[in-house]
Amino acid sequence: MISRRSLLAGAAAAAFATPSILQAHIDEPFVLAEEFQPREVRVREQHAPGQILVFPRLYYLYHVFDSERAIRYGVGVGKAGLEFKGTAIIERKAEWPSWRPTNDMIRRDPDRYAQFADGVPGGPGNPLGARALYLYKDGRDTYFRIHGTTDPASIGQSVSNGCIRMLNDHVKQLYDQVPVGTPVTVL
Repeated sequence: MISRRSLLAGAAAAAFATPSILQAHIDEPFVLAEEFQPREVRVREQHAPGQILVFPRLYYLYHVFDSERAIRYGVGVGKAGLEFKGTAIIERKAEWPSWRPTNDMIRRDPDRYAQFADGVPGGPGNPLGARALYLYKDGRDTYFRIHGTTDPASIGQSVSNGCIRMLNDHVKQLYDQVPVGTPVTVL
């Protein structure tokens, strides 16, 4: 029979011998810069409640909820020349969406993206994160999304292939607040 002392000693030895457990106590958790934390802000009257505004150069997304009020979120955006500009409509929403790089992405960087040509199933390791809002213009998919990210340090930077990235917790909030048909303007 195993004594309580033997059981506890064995568990402690296993914990200290497992690098991932030790590592979990050493790594600092990611902390989003204060300037990119969600906050309620005033907006001009000209923006209709329900509308989403994205200012890529400032790394902010605004969800207008009242004629003069919005929630501002920090975002990551596409590299210069790869970002969407203009007005679109959210035509589709998905929880834990699957992802496939576009043919242009594969052509631009085959070493990085060709391995994903068959797609990546939804889940915590998927580049689209916890939620995705699909942007359409004139009924056609733009292939641009507002989505979560597996790389929270990318918020406040221009590093992607064009999509608008948010922390997973933030995109979940937005997902729950906006219906299909919501207008999105990227300025």
